[in-house]
Amino acid sequence: MIDYTKKLREEKMKLFKDNKVVNWHEHVWDDDDGKFDAQQSDLLVESARRAYMDVLVCSLPVSGGSPDPDVIRRKNNIIAEAVDRHPNIIKGMAFVNPGYSREAVAEIERCVNELGMIGIKLYNQYFISDPVLHPVIEKCIELDIPILEHAGKQMSLPVDQPFISDGTHFAKVAEKYPEAVIIMAHIGGGGDWQWSLKAISDCPNIYTDISGSVYDEGIIEQTVSYLGAERVLFGTDGSFSQGIGKILAANISEKDKIEILNNTRFSRYLERGAY
Repeated sequence: MIDYTKKLREEKMKLFKDNKVVNWHEHVWDDDDGKFDAQQSDLLVESARRAYMDVLVCSLPVSGGSPDPDVIRRKNNIIAEAVDRHPNIIKGMAFVNPGYSREAVAEIERCVNELGMIGIKLYNQYFISDPVLHPVIEKCIELDIPILEHAGKQMSLPVDQPFISDGTHFAKVAEKYPEAVIIMAHIGGGGDWQWSLKAISDCPNIYTDISGSVYDEGIIEQTVSYLGAERVLFGTDGSFSQGIGKILAANISEKDKIEILNNTRFSRYLERGAY
């Protein structure tokens, strides 16, 4: 008997099935007791495999307040557990709080050199252009690892993330550190994404990922128009259906779609991460 549902799914997902797919923005989490939530990670990996994703680059950020180095170390150890549990698909990104400058630099070194992580994740504790980030950015340049920075352009009041970075903050960093490799997270994360695209359009070392639940008409087309597919990465950030749908429905060439699904400029990072 022919499984027509499976056949239809494979036809729709042919682009994903026939090409390498690297998801540069996902997360594993801790449970209510602060321990590694293995069940959630297993579900994430199984969902990714069903969607023909080959690699999940995961982090565990703290979204509020100013987490101290002990909290951050525990979070990053959970990422290491996830990589150990799913070594063939999960790659880790270390979360740090730049406010603890010396500790943040040491944690990056530990996570990269001892735990095999391939980049760092920053959240909204500081604008990415804040001078407090300079030691962190310089360490990432030294180690040749990318920085994934939480981003958005809030358009409503009250502002609940006063230090969220938008494209203008990224542009300032690009001017000071043109050798840094920085990903402006989730262009589909909400707010005025067109504002941010315009701000970074002339910054060749600033990339973006397509994650986020927003799927405004033309979001992928305009992103590629401003940046070129070579500066765009595939990501989902918890929104699998939106991320997949945005790529499949985008009015861009298949070549560009394939480049976004597996951005070749980032291939060297994926070769790392082995203990």
